Amino acid sequence: MRLIAVDMDGTLVGPDGQVSERNLAAMKSAERAGAQVVVATGRRHSYAMKVLRRLGLREEDALISSNGTVTRTIGAQLLERTLLPVETARWLCGHVEEFRDALVVTFDKVGDDGEDVRGALVVEHLAELNASIGRWVAANEPYIECVVPIEKALEGHAPIQMMLCGTVERMRRAEARLLEHPGVSAVGVTPLGKDEVGRLQDIGRTMGGISPQGRAVGAEAALHRTEYPERDLSIVDILPAGCSKGSALLRLAETHGVKAEEILAIGDNWNDVSMLEVAGQAVLMGNAPEDLKAMAAERGWVMGLRHDEDGVAEAIEAVLNGLPVTR
Repeated sequence: MRLIAVDMDGTLVGPDGQVSERNLAAMKSAERAGAQVVVATGRRHSYAMKVLRRLGLREEDALISSNGTVTRTIGAQLLERTLLPVETARWLCGHVEEFRDALVVTFDKVGDDGEDVRGALVVEHLAELNASIGRWVAANEPYIECVVPIEKALEGHAPIQMMLCGTVERMRRAEARLLEHPGVSAVGVTPLGKDEVGRLQDIGRTMGGISPQGRAVGAEAALHRTEYPERDLSIVDILPAGCSKGSALLRLAETHGVKAEEILAIGDNWNDVSMLEVAGQAVLMGNAPEDLKAMAAERGWVMGLRHDEDGVAEAIEAVLNGLPVTR
């Protein structure tokens, strides 16, 4: 493998919020062996760096953040960025009116040091977000600005993404609501129940009808879901159409002359599906949601160890030792 793409939360990062010594050692061994190691995360760059900054990774290593809308180096050099058009963001705010209390709009306001400034995250209300992702709100307080109505934050500034957070059931409803609009497509999300699929098919949408590197015809925005059933938490990211970890990874690989079959991708959740699909070898973590495991089995992906069992290191070590990546 010439390129190894690793998700963060639930994959590289353990339940304690840290990267284990074994996982880090495996990543550095891969780099010494000539492989390029890329972290691909749903976190925005600044929030990812809170964990990655202290690991001693190479400044030139790439970090794919915000589920593929931004690629920077660990040293904060911007390589690629895709913005959500302001007009698209405006109608999306109105389209999710019922869920505005769970909405976060993210702007790419990263300085040369890789840190954000206040206003990088904009909300209308904090009560619901505190209830669902309180630790995230506390950690990001220096960057959060409350703007009412939230559309005012879009005056002259295009965001990189929008995000809805809440219970699994509520976010399934939010996702269904979003998909009622022909300008919204879905990428790498859980197959819904038969009744839900039937209703969505009636309006011309399906829950997997866009390629990892492409976009649905006429789409302006793409949905990516991250789900934690054990915490009854779901995050629905709304990105510019065509953006995903998979598409960003393929573009990065192309710049380095790496073919898709030379990529190993390791992830644990639905927002990782696009990069698992494009990689020559795909490893799904043992702590992945059960319905995603079922899909992975159908697609022939390797089932790895859990994130609290150094599943990343297990996979990388197998590759370095010339062994098949299997359980």
